[in-house]
Amino acid sequence: MGKIAVVTGASAGVGRATALEFARHGFDVALLARGAAGLEAAAKETAAHGVQSLAVPTDVANYEAVEAAADQIEKELGPIDVWVNDAMTTVFSTMWDIEPADFQRAVEVTFLGQVWGTRAALARMRPRDRGSIVNVGSALAFIGIPLQSAYCSSKFACRGFFESVRSELLHEGSHVRMSMVHLPAVNTPQFDWCENHMPRHPQPVPPIYQPEIPAKAIVAAALDGRRAKVVGSWNKLLVAAGSVFPGLGNQYAALGAWDSQLTSTTARDRPANLHQPVDTSFDAGSHGSFDDKAGGFFDPSFLESLPHTAMLFSRAVGRTAVEKVRRRAVRRR
Repeated sequence: MGKIAVVTGASAGVGRATALEFARHGFDVALLARGAAGLEAAAKETAAHGVQSLAVPTDVANYEAVEAAADQIEKELGPIDVWVNDAMTTVFSTMWDIEPADFQRAVEVTFLGQVWGTRAALARMRPRDRGSIVNVGSALAFIGIPLQSAYCSSKFACRGFFESVRSELLHEGSHVRMSMVHLPAVNTPQFDWCENHMPRHPQPVPPIYQPEIPAKAIVAAALDGRRAKVVGSWNKLLVAAGSVFPGLGNQYAALGAWDSQLTSTTARDRPANLHQPVDTSFDAGSHGSFDDKAGGFFDPSFLESLPHTAMLFSRAVGRTAVEKVRRRAVRRR
């Protein structure tokens, strides 16, 4: 019997690319997502690599549905060896313009989806004392940016949840491994179907990577059990700077992360996948609409923006210093 991997959010984007990467490594793959057309196409792509592929329509925000999916997978494919929690959604908006139900839904999918997936995996892996869980994080689990309060808060929560559960497994002496892979900006279909309240069409913040890059990192983490990995040199620098100087991270995000998330194209009316799947009648695939920019660190739009980025960084340093002086002045009063 071959190894068995479960991937949530597998109908498109990074989840789709990750499922294909597991299939290339000889894993039988179970794909969890809501969109029927995307799931069916992803199942055909993975099966083309000579492995078993099982599509299980699942809303990861629903704990009972995730549990039922795990039961079905073990009955039809066998014991789960790897579980990857990748499903996400977001709302591009200022926090005060997001409806409470929309904010809650984004958190339920992006954060609680990882909680329920981890719980379902551990319920089966801990008794066997083996297995690997990989939770997909983000550089935005370390630095919050404007227009992404629902997503950033969910990813911060995912990171805290991962650290806590991993420490519990270590305390228990379990051989079940937990890893977390933090993603950069990735060219996925999310920017064409996530809820958007802005007047312009959203985009990933350069440098933009193709989904196959983080997919390889996710599979590598599942195989070698590394604790955590930040994908992308620029993102490693931002994470380090934000961890050491959080005030600087806030100022830089305030100055540079608003317009960099928006294209020059006027936003159009389109279906959003927040509450209902969009890919029920069409297959979006792994890639989004930014193939021409997705060169990683060598993304042409990112390289062109470096002088502007340096200017914003220097302004952020100055604003951080001014803020610190003002705080000291207030304390002396």
